[in-house]
Amino acid sequence: MLITKASEYAILSLLVLAKADKPVDSETLSKDLAISKSFLAKILQALAKNEILVSYKGVNGGFALAKDPKQINMLKVMSCVEGKAPAVFDCASSEDDCPSQKAKICAIWPFFNKLQTKIDIFLAELTLADILEE
Repeated sequence: MLITKASEYAILSLLVLAKADKPVDSETLSKDLAISKSFLAKILQALAKNEILVSYKGVNGGFALAKDPKQINMLKVMSCVEGKAPAVFDCASSEDDCPSQKAKICAIWPFFNKLQTKIDIFLAELTLADILEE
C-alpha cells in the first residue's frame, strides 16, 4: 500500500504547482498529467483541506501551494490523500494493537515494524523541495 496512484498523482500535481507562477485549475492539471479529473479533484481537495494547497475560486482560480516546498513533507502529503499514514504492511504499528493478539510471538512483526519506522522517518524528512532538486 505504500505508494498508491493517489499518492503518486498528489506528488506529480505538487511538482507542477510548485513550478507554476499562478494557480492552476484542476482541468488543466488533469489534462497535463493525464489523470481522471474527478479522481484528481478529490486529491486536490484533500491537500487543500490539510493546508498543503490553497484553492482560489473564479475565472483565474485554481490551486497553488499553501507553503514553501521546503515545508511540505511527503509523509503528510501521502497521509492526506490516503486517509491514513502510508503502510508497508497491514499489521498493527504496536504490539498492543495487534488484532490477532499475536504480535509478541510473530516472527516477522519486528522486521516490518523497523522497516515502517525507517520509511516514516524518510518520508517525514523528504520535502517537495528535495524532489524538485532531483
